[in-house]
Amino acid sequence: MPSTSNPAVAVHSSLSYAQPTNLSAWGTYLAQVDRVTPYLGPLARWAETLRRPKRTLIVDVPIELDNGDFAHFEGYRVQHNLARGPGKGGVRYHPDVTLEEVMALSAWMTIKNAAVNLPFGGAKGGIRLDPERLSKKELERVTRRYTSEIGVIIGPHQDIPAPDVNTNSQIMAWMMDTYSMNTGLASPGVVTGKPVHLSGSLGRVKATGRGVFVIGCEAMRRLNMPVGGARVAIQGFGNVGSTTSELFAKAGAMIVAAQDSGGAIFNAQGLPIAELADHVQRHRTVGGFPGADSLDPEAFWDAPCDVMIPAALEGQITVARAERLRARLVLEGANGPTLPEADDILASRGIVVVPDVICNSGGVTVSYFEWVQDFASYFWTEDEINQRLEKIVLDALEQIWHTSERRGVSLRTAAFVVACERILTAHEERGLYP
Repeated sequence: MPSTSNPAVAVHSSLSYAQPTNLSAWGTYLAQVDRVTPYLGPLARWAETLRRPKRTLIVDVPIELDNGDFAHFEGYRVQHNLARGPGKGGVRYHPDVTLEEVMALSAWMTIKNAAVNLPFGGAKGGIRLDPERLSKKELERVTRRYTSEIGVIIGPHQDIPAPDVNTNSQIMAWMMDTYSMNTGLASPGVVTGKPVHLSGSLGRVKATGRGVFVIGCEAMRRLNMPVGGARVAIQGFGNVGSTTSELFAKAGAMIVAAQDSGGAIFNAQGLPIAELADHVQRHRTVGGFPGADSLDPEAFWDAPCDVMIPAALEGQITVARAERLRARLVLEGANGPTLPEADDILASRGIVVVPDVICNSGGVTVSYFEWVQDFASYFWTEDEINQRLEKIVLDALEQIWHTSERRGVSLRTAAFVVACERILTAHEERGLYP
């Protein structure tokens, strides 16, 4: 892919409905595929399937607002690849969601599920809305209408949604109920991330953050970086960021900096995580926390730290930020937070990046456990869930780390090599129908 710093320059795409740029999520994903293709040997002849979503659905989501007016929202569900199993991926509610973003997120889910060796393909969904501007009843109407609109392509054996940005167990409960009412069948397995008393799984809420922590500790061990006393900076203090912070702090690390859309803060002695979590619960931002100094949002990336954890949205570590980053290790809690050119800069500076497709795989791993438990109607304890989670993600990291060393490539390229070999082998063995 041509290297350019101009965000307006389009990346080559053979899809008439996509116009990716070198700074967009879909453009980032395409660049990652381009980088891994030379390592795929004979399987590379199937690589074009990775650049094309299997199915994209755009739906209108009309609802009646509480005041009697009508509002229309744009919704998406993308199934990127189903060669290895039914689609799996979250649904996000955000005003900036686009089709290309959902395409990229679904593609990263394809890679993630294969990298961890879960029996799923990749999918993702989203609605362009700001949930803060809707009442609970309006959110319920949006969710139920969206579920009805995409109901033709989801199901326990077809595509299983889950929570993502600005969605939670309540949203999943509404989705499950709507799908079940429409089909006339009790279908708890149609979504994961449900409330525990509605056939959800113990450990699911904190699974993604726990996975980041487990993977992070193992990466630090391999790099001879003690967790105790390590300085950690974390971007995003939602479900993933707050859980990761809590677990690292309990392990003796110091969370010295935090940032979200409402502000950035710094405390060289370590932030009191319990107090910060309470502040975020009340004010919905880390900004203004009295136990720390305020930072200019851009200065967050200059914070002295050993570990940087981007756990917000994609495209956050740009070239300029990569040149200034002071960490030794980056743990990608978010999907697609590092741009390809920034990846190269971090590598040249000796900063190790544990990529999103393995680092934040704890969520989909426990979603897999929930899906299995729903079919069996037999549920495991939280300790069993956490033990199974740890084994799966650490086994996956072991293979990816070994591949990285053996082939002399970054952990991201190694993760894509492992995943794409599994995906494209499945394509080759299944063949083309008809």
